[in-house]
Amino acid sequence: MASEPKASLPILYKDLIPLNSNQHGGWNARSVDRADWVVNQHAIPLTAEEFPAAQRDYPIVFSSGDKPVPLALMGLNEGVNVFFDDEGAPIGTPYVPAYVRRYPFLLAKIDPSSDNLSLCFDPTSSLIGEFEEGQALFDAEKNPTEHTQNLLQFCEKFEEAGMKTQSFVDELMKADLLMDGEVSIQRNDAPDQPFIYRGFKMVNQEKLREPRGDQLRKWNENGMLPLIHAHLFSLDLMRVVFGKQAQQGKGPVAPEAATVN
Repeated sequence: MASEPKASLPILYKDLIPLNSNQHGGWNARSVDRADWVVNQHAIPLTAEEFPAAQRDYPIVFSSGDKPVPLALMGLNEGVNVFFDDEGAPIGTPYVPAYVRRYPFLLAKIDPSSDNLSLCFDPTSSLIGEFEEGQALFDAEKNPTEHTQNLLQFCEKFEEAGMKTQSFVDELMKADLLMDGEVSIQRNDAPDQPFIYRGFKMVNQEKLREPRGDQLRKWNENGMLPLIHAHLFSLDLMRVVFGKQAQQGKGPVAPEAATVN
């Protein structure tokens, strides 16, 4: 159900090049009311600070593997997204994760020998290019415009949120709170053949009851407990997402098709 993003390129990105005034001095960035880049994405990375807002719409799980990543589930099956239509327009008013709003930009390390990050973008995106409409990325003197500075600031804040999220996940791992998840969902027309969803991690509620005293006080003070509870409460939305898939004709046709190992 939920796999880790590829190590080569982050999900959504097909290519990455650094933004620079020499090559992109006359380029503009478009603003759009739809996100066609998420149409076939069923799981989107989420920062911990987004949990309170995201848990109203999405089940929040953690990817499987040695380095779990928080994910907002937009569908329960590969290629299924019940929150955006086939053209990328939102269905209703769902929370849009920062990872989606950041695209096609991100900060990346260009020089392996340096820790400096550069503002990069996906050149295959139609959101940035040498066209007349949109916001200019550089002024006549080839200095970054206010729009570009705002993009950079957004990406910097996202990186900061990402580091805090990693610390949150590291603390969960240290406390051995994450376990392999499994959800069984029954359809009314097949009550004896439940759909089983696996391939993700979730907080072990039994182990969550074990910590006492200083440990619980620490998690409460650093904000971990509310995040954990937001994650756990959101899991009930898996059945809601399953129902949306059925309503939109995107649900699995047989229990076997829904089982993800």
